[in-house]
Amino acid sequence: MGIEPAGNIDLHIHTTASDGTFTPSEIIQMALARGLGAIAITDHDTLAGSRAALAMQPPDHLNILSGVEISTAAPEGFPMAGSLHILGYGVDLDDEPLEQALVDLQHGRDERIPKIVTKLNRAGIPVSIADVMAMVVEGSAGRPHVAQALIRAGVARDVNDAFDRFLAKGQPGYVEKRRIDCRQAIALIRGAGGIAVLAHPYLAPGGQSAALADLLATLCDMGLQGIEAYYSRHSPQNVALYLEMARRFDLVVTGGSDFHGDLIPDILLGNGEGDLSIPYSVYEALLTRIAKQKAA
Repeated sequence: MGIEPAGNIDLHIHTTASDGTFTPSEIIQMALARGLGAIAITDHDTLAGSRAALAMQPPDHLNILSGVEISTAAPEGFPMAGSLHILGYGVDLDDEPLEQALVDLQHGRDERIPKIVTKLNRAGIPVSIADVMAMVVEGSAGRPHVAQALIRAGVARDVNDAFDRFLAKGQPGYVEKRRIDCRQAIALIRGAGGIAVLAHPYLAPGGQSAALADLLATLCDMGLQGIEAYYSRHSPQNVALYLEMARRFDLVVTGGSDFHGDLIPDILLGNGEGDLSIPYSVYEALLTRIAKQKAA
């Protein structure tokens, strides 16, 4: 008989397969050391991290759920500066339509980095493609890797400084990102047997007020099934709002730290900024909704 899982959970984790600094194997060891009962690897626009973690067959007292975080364009009428992120949980890792869409997004990432470097160079900032690629352990390069290269070059103090002065929208190194329509992302996740969840809603249009209801109504019409209520940057007031929205729209509640390792050192696996605590019952409720989705 296996050990009954227990402890808190973390369902929003990035690895070296996207822009995290720890491998899936290292994440599993850290989760075990922290006594977590369940985790999900949710790398940006790739299932590679989830695939690697699930292949490792961890102990019975640590459950691993397949996951991905997809960069999407917000629905028409809900303008925002960056991407609207949709998390997918419990997806079939061998689903061909989902995998092809993710491959296309990865190609977009590959094409974006040289354009960013070119713009930075034109602004007199000394960073090269080689400098950026030296920051990549595996997978595709992203803006966080450019930020790391800028730090190493002595141009930026830290990741926040690199984004604020060089990589954010309106700054000299900004290049628009390839995104897919949020309706398409939700359909792909559901088509792969998974649950589509709005990530870190405090960043979404109207995300810190009751106006979020308008966006959620639109996304629910597209098939959204969950909301990430528990998150490192969510205030108690935010959490209360999102739990109420979950009840109102019959959304399953999820939560995670958005752990990136050394890239964002103040966010800890399982604990966020130190006070994040997501009970195992959240994972169990998500599993129930996934089973319902697969049976539909």
